Amino acid sequence: MRLFFQPVTTPCGHTFCKHCLERCLDHSPQCPLCKESLREYLARRKYNITKLLEELIAKYLPEELSERKRIHDEETAEISNLTKNVPVFVCTVAYPTVPCPLHVFEPRYRLMIRRSMETGTKQFGMCISDPQTSFADYGCMLHIRNVHFLPDGRSVVDTIGGKRFRVLQKGMKDGYCTADINYLEDVKVVDENELKKLKELHDSVYHQACSWFQSLRDKFRSQILQHFGPMPEREENIQATPNGPAWCWWLLAVLPVDPRYQLSVLSMMSLKERLIKIQHILTYFSRDQSK
Repeated sequence: MRLFFQPVTTPCGHTFCKHCLERCLDHSPQCPLCKESLREYLARRKYNITKLLEELIAKYLPEELSERKRIHDEETAEISNLTKNVPVFVCTVAYPTVPCPLHVFEPRYRLMIRRSMETGTKQFGMCISDPQTSFADYGCMLHIRNVHFLPDGRSVVDTIGGKRFRVLQKGMKDGYCTADINYLEDVKVVDENELKKLKELHDSVYHQACSWFQSLRDKFRSQILQHFGPMPEREENIQATPNGPAWCWWLLAVLPVDPRYQLSVLSMMSLKERLIKIQHILTYFSRDQSK
């Protein structure tokens, strides 16, 4: 039994630790003790600390409070680590620089998003599911840009892709998946002749991608633009970032290919290999359209 930490009192008069109450409300909008509806309380999300009780605890139980705070800080520090026990949302393939809006309704992911916000990291990993190992061995970090909470506890989360990663070890925490990860970066080409060839390949595939997109029906183009925004411009320095040109990831996100194929491209650390894969996909779709 832990000492009250950041105590809050519900409209029905019962007191809980702030974090404990939030976790209970993830599962049901009712008071954990008397079962009175807390829908309005949940919708307002104003969990004000009960100052009198907090002051009494600080005055009469200072040692216990200090120990309780130490435990809380340790747990927060563990959650804040972005290489070990990183929270993983198992859902879809995410890509660097590409928006990934999420509708969060499961209690475990409500908790995960809230922790990401409270610790200040505002990040979590995204992986697709795997029947044998729970989730894939590669994924992408997502940065939370905004969270819109709905009255019933659900939320619409606006995220954008960040770093790619490889999973080293998989785990579980409070119902959601976690992973120890290693971040991926493209291997830079140093040789001048090889770099020249890479730029030529890059420009060729970029023009091929633009042609494919323009060949789509207006309806499909409008849907893509509405969901993903416009295709990023071609970059002068194709090795400026650890993930390579942003347009490659935008294109992978909109191309109608199997997620496993997309994942194989996400895991590549060679821009040349990635461009060749994209080129093969575009050539296939161009031939299919011409039939």
